[in-house]
Amino acid sequence: MKNLIAATLGLSLAACVTINIYFPAAAAEKAADQIIDKVLQIQKAAPDKEKP
Repeated sequence: MKNLIAATLGLSLAACVTINIYFPAAAAEKAADQIIDKVLQIQKAAPDKEKP
């Protein structure tokens, strides 16, 4: 029973640990801009087939 309580307490304590990962905002913004540009190019290249 003591082992179960110790294991539960240990897991609960380990679950509270937060790991912060540095993610550069400039790189994320640059990647987002590239994705947006690709999507816009695809939309411009696709012909409109359903115009009345």
